[in-house]
Amino acid sequence: MSAAVILPTYCEAENIENLIREIQKSRLDLSIAVIDDSSPDGTSEIVEKLQEEYANIFLFKRPEKLGLGTAITKGFRSVLLLKSKPDYIVTMDADYSHSPKDISRLISVAKRGHDLVIGSRYQKKGKVIGSTLMRRLLSRVANLIATATVGMRIHDCTSGFRCYSKKYVEKVLPELHSQTYEIQIETLKQARLHEFYVKEIPITFVNRKRGKSKLTVFEFEAFLAYVAKSTFANLMSFLSRIVKVNRD
Repeated sequence: MSAAVILPTYCEAENIENLIREIQKSRLDLSIAVIDDSSPDGTSEIVEKLQEEYANIFLFKRPEKLGLGTAITKGFRSVLLLKSKPDYIVTMDADYSHSPKDISRLISVAKRGHDLVIGSRYQKKGKVIGSTLMRRLLSRVANLIATATVGMRIHDCTSGFRCYSKKYVEKVLPELHSQTYEIQIETLKQARLHEFYVKEIPITFVNRKRGKSKLTVFEFEAFLAYVAKSTFANLMSFLSRIVKVNRD
């Protein structure tokens, strides 16, 4: 079974080379797709040098910082255009928050028939290292809201460390419209709507040690707007079902 790893990047020059080299050590049949939003720190130049050493690295440079959601959908489209389409597609952060050693664990669980496997910080045996109490609290609250929005019993709705089956991506990709971090909720909603099998496995999340967080005010606002819109849509759907039942 072949797989692809999608790495959205913006100013990850301090991390990207070591991360890619560690992924290569997994000895899995992997393609690595780096989606870089014109990082001013030379991230793409580092990847270009690595391409001279490794034939399985693909770099897609975008003209500006366009958001995590569009980076992931760009990655999906790009790997599906490869001559040999991967059976599984892994998304992960490029800042070492996620361990490359867990890639094989995600893929292994996906091979058992799960279309979306989530690396969970908050499932039993999952861990968070190096994060402040306030950051953990905000993350927990965001996940509670996201769980209600998605309508599924998921411990870590906002985790970006995931493995998708090719079948899932091919089916859902035309219906993904997220610009930023709300992509994590939208992909779960699509899994529920299309009745794909979702599974969580515990991981250890390490708060970034090098570089700076890329979450902007605009992206946070977009996340809240998506949650509000989805909640309203769910409410209207619920009310319409009640009205229909009463009419019948």
